[in-house]
Amino acid sequence: MELVGIWVRLMLLMSMVMLVFGGIETPTYTVVHLESDFEIRLLRPTVWVSASVDDISFNQATQCGVHRLIHYVQGGNLNHSQIPMTIPLLTGIVPSAGPFCSSAFAVRFYVPPDFQETPPTPFPEVDLKVERWGEKCIAVRQFPGFAKDNNVAKEAALLEASLQKTPWGPDATKVDSRDGEDAYTIAEYNPPFHIFGRLNEVWVDIGDNDICHLNTTAGSAKA
Repeated sequence: MELVGIWVRLMLLMSMVMLVFGGIETPTYTVVHLESDFEIRLLRPTVWVSASVDDISFNQATQCGVHRLIHYVQGGNLNHSQIPMTIPLLTGIVPSAGPFCSSAFAVRFYVPPDFQETPPTPFPEVDLKVERWGEKCIAVRQFPGFAKDNNVAKEAALLEASLQKTPWGPDATKVDSRDGEDAYTIAEYNPPFHIFGRLNEVWVDIGDNDICHLNTTAGSAKA
């Protein structure tokens, strides 16, 4: 309960920062293709701190990962650095082989640019790892409300169905079939106490950055 209280206080602080300074650090990307229900983005290189969790529940896995990440940003690293909050919070999902088997989840915190060159090393007992991503071509579908066990897979399936009607579909399917790769990722942008106007996204890796680069001249940069 203490960690939940800390998370709420951190999110309140994050909301105040957004009100006062007009923003918070987020990954930079370019929209290279836009449809009515999804878009294709070229995500620029990013750095994440990741907590691996095995569970049958998306919500429980996300909560477990968040608790470990809170410890990290509050100084649970070898530098004892206090790291500013960022958005979105990612939860990558590798589905289980059966309905009662654990799925593999990776809950990720976006490392702000000032810390990306040399991210503080997490304490070993927190069991986190630093991930450096190169450019990624991703398909993104937005959805409102809370991301929950009963809707995240449905939203991912809707994105997959939309992609299959486009030239992007085969590349997304190739990534989905790779062993150990995230089938999809849920991006959450709002703190738990934010009830209305919530924003979530489903991300699916397209896997072919060249296709994204061919379309960048028509895209728009986002920070």
